[in-house]
Amino acid sequence: MSLSPLNAISPIDGRYHDKTLALADRVSEQALITYRIRVEVAYFRALCAMPLPELKDIPKDKLEGWSKRCGSLNTADAERVKAIERTTNHDVKAVEYFLKEQLEAHGLSAYKEFIHFGLTSQDVNNTALPLMLKELLFEDLLPALIGLRDQLHGLALDWARVPMLALTHGQPASPTRLGKEIQVFVERMDRQLKLLREVPMSAKFGGATGNFNAHHAAYPEVDWVAFANGLIKSLGLDRQQFTTQIEHYDDMAALFDGMRRVNVILMDLCRDLWQYISMERFGQRTKAGEVGSSAMPHKVNPIDLENAEGNLGVANALFTHLSTKLPISRMQRDLTDSTVTRNIGVPIAHTLLAVDAIAKGLGKLVLREDTLQRELEANWAVVAEGIQTILRRAGYPEPYERLKDLTRGKATLGREDIAAFIETLEVEEAVKTRLHALSPHNYTGLDLLGRVMP
Repeated sequence: MSLSPLNAISPIDGRYHDKTLALADRVSEQALITYRIRVEVAYFRALCAMPLPELKDIPKDKLEGWSKRCGSLNTADAERVKAIERTTNHDVKAVEYFLKEQLEAHGLSAYKEFIHFGLTSQDVNNTALPLMLKELLFEDLLPALIGLRDQLHGLALDWARVPMLALTHGQPASPTRLGKEIQVFVERMDRQLKLLREVPMSAKFGGATGNFNAHHAAYPEVDWVAFANGLIKSLGLDRQQFTTQIEHYDDMAALFDGMRRVNVILMDLCRDLWQYISMERFGQRTKAGEVGSSAMPHKVNPIDLENAEGNLGVANALFTHLSTKLPISRMQRDLTDSTVTRNIGVPIAHTLLAVDAIAKGLGKLVLREDTLQRELEANWAVVAEGIQTILRRAGYPEPYERLKDLTRGKATLGREDIAAFIETLEVEEAVKTRLHALSPHNYTGLDLLGRVMP
């Protein structure tokens, strides 16, 4: 049976194939082979540039031709690497043999033993993976998240002046502005995206157990630490100075934890918006031909937000496992990281699916200001905070207790009740005027820029 979106086991490659296909260039098996080859080629070229004595006469034109050829890996090349792996039963060794074949094809057979010279597999893997993650983060994930952030910020500005009843503990509370509540999520995203961008991208490159044993034995006169530092820096990464056979994975764990925090914020957003829709604070735009239920024709379900929440949950379960498992390895290394790192693309794919679904859901929202106005008008008790605070300033005795007696647990308290209470107060008329001016519709504090709202 040939693989298709209909018989794929994972929904990433099945149901959501069209939406995640672009990630194949980043986190597929072929992509990993490509990143490994990039590392091996960069290493070989750095040895030539040093140069090692045996590489000082390598023909520059042939080296460039070989480098260009290896930089344009296609599916047939990846299949050749996998064919070699079926014999070696070792993925990185298969890459080494493939590169040697290419050296031979370019007339550079005399230099082929300097491919993978002195390296262990993890020098390649633990440089290829952070390189892959860095490009995935800055070229795919961050742009998608920033796009969603900007969409949210646009809605916050659109709704900046829309008053809304706040709910704390699910109970009516001091009114707020819808735009500000959306801006809360914008600020939270801004802070976490900043932290994501600041996570170091580090690589391990130091031989079988991190000490350059083989390198030093062969060329004791070379400063291999400085060489490796320069090589890894040229790839846009930081080199970990003291390692076992594998990298620490601590920085990678920090990245996954950062992604998980962003997803928690988005999950919180989905649940709030879902609740607002259920309260009819928002309606949803419909699309011709779509149905919301197989039995109930009237249904317009918030499926995008629910889809996003589900995908975020799957992503975070995997991010948690990645960040708590990868930094743990028995002594100088065990192989448990190998199969785990092959799943790095899965939570990122689920995250991107969620971001796309949230953006789609936001685009369907239709504000129902009439609902917001009705809720405010039905909850005049929420101005009690403002009244008792103004009375405190006016020196009125025990204002909190007076308002508590008036409002606590009263389901039918309305405008007239508040007005009548104000008239019983023994305060100056100017104070009464200020109190009468308060309503659930205008008791909303400052706007997004810290200004008093009219």
